[in-house]
Amino acid sequence: MDFHALDWSRPWWAPYRACGEPVLAARRAGMPLHEALNRALARQPEAPRLGPQGLPLRFVAQQALPPGQGYEDFVAATGCVPTRDNWHDFFNGLVWLRFGALKARLNALHRQALEHEPPPAPGRRGALRDALTLLDENGAWLAAPTPLHEALRQRHWQRLFGELRPLWAQARLVIVGHALLEQLLEPRKPLCAHVWGEGESPEAPWPPAAERLRAKPFSPLPVLGVPGWWAANEAPDFYADAQVFRPPRPAKTLASAAGG
Repeated sequence: MDFHALDWSRPWWAPYRACGEPVLAARRAGMPLHEALNRALARQPEAPRLGPQGLPLRFVAQQALPPGQGYEDFVAATGCVPTRDNWHDFFNGLVWLRFGALKARLNALHRQALEHEPPPAPGRRGALRDALTLLDENGAWLAAPTPLHEALRQRHWQRLFGELRPLWAQARLVIVGHALLEQLLEPRKPLCAHVWGEGESPEAPWPPAAERLRAKPFSPLPVLGVPGWWAANEAPDFYADAQVFRPPRPAKTLASAAGG
């Protein structure tokens, strides 16, 4: 695996620079990724606690995951995060280092669903675990003035990125989905985050309670459309691409809602 240098000035990776640079340097020097992450973890004041017993977080080689045991179950039971030597798990490790309370909360909700909810159909996770996985892989947190949140929820793209564009100077967007962070190694216009926007910061107690998560209360946001994130979006016609900036879904009529 070629762990080349990253441009940490990219806005999607910038929140992870302080913890990520030493990890990447150690990996390029030949240290296994899980060991490089553990070395970075040791520099932190306190490791996140996982599972009912409050076990401290540790990264382990992927081979430590017993055959047949689920990833989330293993993490909750041992406090250990199985880690492969690839970009996907590199970014997963960085989110654990930077936003460990969030990751621990996601794991706890996975465990809750596994222990207390009826088993889903074969090959499916169930509504709660599906929402948790979406947030874990592709989520983002947005602190922004209310008009931006409203325009985003309504998918009023021209208002969001045109009329309201100056308000983005007051906004903060942080990607917490490690799969999306990996995809941004090759930025493409269609790349889209699923945004949660409540709480004062990604370090705050979020995501919402399990009851709300089942409904997937996220707003899709094409991240390269965010002002300051991609030079091409300075051109107004950047947002005219309806395949990326899709129009709002039409409201259901009373007849269709009733099955008519």
